[in-house]
Order: sequence, then C-alpha cells, then structure tokens
Amino acid sequence: METILIKALQLILSLSILVIIHEFGHFLFARLFKIRVEKFYLFFNPWFSLFKYKPKNSDTEYGIGWLPLGGYVKISGMIDESMDKEQMALPPQPWEFRSKPAWQRLLVMVGGVLFNFILAIIIFSMMLFVWGDEYLPLKNVKDGMVFSETVKRNGGFQDKDILVSADGKELVLGRGVLDMNTFMHFIDAKTVTIVRNGKQMELTLPESFADSVIASKQVAYEYWSAPVVDSVSENSEAKRIGLIRGDSITALDSQSITSQLGIQKYVTRISNKLGDNEKHTLTITFYRNGEVQTVSAAIDTSGVIGFTSSTKMSDIFSKKNMQTDHYGFFESFPAGINNGVATLKGYVAQIRFVFSKEGVKNLSGFAGIGNMFPAQWNWYAFWSMTAFLSIVLAFMNILPIPALDGGHIMFLLYEAITKRQPNEKFMEYAQVGGMLFLLLLLLVANGNDIMRIFFK
Repeated sequence: METILIKALQLILSLSILVIIHEFGHFLFARLFKIRVEKFYLFFNPWFSLFKYKPKNSDTEYGIGWLPLGGYVKISGMIDESMDKEQMALPPQPWEFRSKPAWQRLLVMVGGVLFNFILAIIIFSMMLFVWGDEYLPLKNVKDGMVFSETVKRNGGFQDKDILVSADGKELVLGRGVLDMNTFMHFIDAKTVTIVRNGKQMELTLPESFADSVIASKQVAYEYWSAPVVDSVSENSEAKRIGLIRGDSITALDSQSITSQLGIQKYVTRISNKLGDNEKHTLTITFYRNGEVQTVSAAIDTSGVIGFTSSTKMSDIFSKKNMQTDHYGFFESFPAGINNGVATLKGYVAQIRFVFSKEGVKNLSGFAGIGNMFPAQWNWYAFWSMTAFLSIVLAFMNILPIPALDGGHIMFLLYEAITKRQPNEKFMEYAQVGGMLFLLLLLLVANGNDIMRIFFK
C-alpha cells in the first residue's frame, strides 16, 4: 500500500507541475495580447471546485478542481471544452480571442506546447548540471545479452552477443535520462554491430524487424545472467531439493538451458498453465563438482524455485563499466536541448506503433504511467519522468485532433491560408467529436491497466 501511495504522489505532483506550466503558456500569451482569461484551473471542476480565488480587479478566477484529468484556462471568445455557446452567440468584444489576428491566436494555442518543451529542456539541463550524465556503453557488458526468440529468428542474433552500435551509433543505457532511443535505434537500424566469440561483425536487419519485435510483446534483449546458483532462499523449493551455491543448471525437463532468463521463462510458462492447487514436477539437470545430477522440484502457480543467479547486476553496472559526462552550468543547456530533442525523436519513433492492433493493446493509463515512477521517492527518477512526460504532453497536444491544441492550430492555419474562419457550428461539432475521441482513448488506456492488474 505504501508503494502505491508513493507512486501516486509522484504522479500527481509531476502531472500538476506539467499542467500548470502548460496552461501558464496559454495564459501568458493571452494576457500578452490583452485577451481576457476567465479561469485558470488545475484539474477540472464540473459542478464544484475544491478551491477558487479571484483577486480584486482581476478578470481571472484561479482554482483547483476535484477531477484530476488535467487542467484548463478559459479564454474569452473561444470554442473550447467549456462549450460556452451563450458567450459565442454575443457580438465579438475587443478583449476576446476571436477578435484577435490569426497570428496572435496561433501563438496563444502554441504557448502550452512551447512551455512544456522548454520545461523539459530546463529539467534535463539542471539534471545534467547537478548529477551529470551517467551511462553504460553496452559494449562494456562483456557477458553480452540474451535475446527474445523473435530477435534471434528475424535478426540473426545469438545469446551472449555483445551489442556495440546501431547504424554506426554507439548503443548505451542511460544517456538521455530515460534512454528512449537505445531500443528504437536497435530495432530501427539497418545494421547492428556486435561482438560474437571475440570477433566484431555486422548483422543486417530486415525492414520488418521493428514491426515483428513490437508485435511479439517480448522484451527484445536483457543482460545475460549465468544459470548458476548463487544463493538459496530459506524455506524454498530450491532449499528442499538440495540446490547449493555453484550448481550449474543445464536443462529443465530435458530442455537445454543457457541463461537464468531461460529458467525464468520456462518456469513462468509452466506455472501459467497450472490451476489452483495444481503442481508440476520439474526435472532439473545440473553440474556439481563436474558430475551431472538430477533433482525434481514441485512448481505451483507462483512459479518460484527460490534461488538467485551468480551474475550480479552490480557487476554489470560497476564503476569500471559505467561512464559519466560532467557539465558546467552553461554547458548543461546545449546538452539539455540535445536530450530534449533526442527524447522527442525517440517518442515520435515509437508512436507509430500505437496506431496498430498491438499498439492499442499496449496503451497505458494513469496506473501504467504511475508504475513508471520508483517505489521509493527518488528526485532523480522523479525529474526524469517529469521531463519525459512534459515531452509526451507537448507532442500529444500538438496532434491535429479537435479539442487538443493541435486541433485549434489546424483550424487557425486553415484560416491563415484561406483568409476565412471555419464555421462556428462546424467548430462546435469538431470540438465535441474530439472530446469524445479523447474520452474513448482514455477509457481504452485505463481499461488496459485494469486488464493487466486482474488478468496478468
């Protein structure tokens, strides 16, 4: 329960910062062009508000709503989520949005997206200044990777291949804060450079490689870990059957095993087929002191044997493998811009998979986003996620969907090109249609979260 609460608090604080900054972008440009802003709200407030305050001699009411699905600024003379038809039926006033030139209205609508991207750059820059950029070149992982069956079949990879570069660009874990690009560089590459059995070589990937990896829903690669017992948990099945440190597992139920991940996958596949109170007798073959031995373990739906691998993550992420780039205050800003652009490119590259059958199934709602935050409060992780979500919010809002900023921008560009405004009735219908589409997307994403919780 404590873990859920910590993740929820981080999510709420992060989204609150992003919403306030986004809406402030709209607010600032509106006030700059002397457009009246009637409301500035964090969260939505249908029927009532948790807090509201209107300063003396101000046209703007500031408040906090009870529905934490975003926020809004209500700008006079604009068809938005408020659907204020009465105001729009009156003659245009000088202080209204609709009375201003198209270029001013365009800047008002771009303001939210612009401020979210600027926020991400500032966060990235300050993180680099305070913590530096620590990353792991994957070529330093001397035991290599274990790959999914799809990656091995379609790309020609083998377990324990060491990843070096993709299309000549070094593959690293950690650079760019959230490391969105490493995976995309890998699956989108035409050629990947690897080291296999001490020799460097190139693999040419087919054009369908990325689509096949995404459709498989399998983790493309993970660090290889030895199928060798390091420690055994007390009161576990491994303890009962007599496994000890140093036992090297070679097969499960006569099927060859080459990594700890292979053990996990096989046992999970068996346990997922079991019903309540059912058990599977698992035959484990291993080497001990140069001799082959066999024991039988009882596996239930938990899929737990009870031992850890001799390969330690602390060894992989040791100081000798890691590299850190340090930045001065002024140096951090160009690097922060690079991180922001790289994160945006990585996200845009992935978004194409959303518009597929498998992509829709992988959509995540608030629970999925919340799970991306750590179980313990960590400011580095918090700001990393906030910067990433700021990029996501900026990109999603610029999409040409009515009810989003991008929808308004699309209509304003139409007006700038044709020199005439779209029909107000059409704008109202488009706004309603866009809101219904976003609501449907919200239901699908959060429905996916519920399905994962109860049917994982």
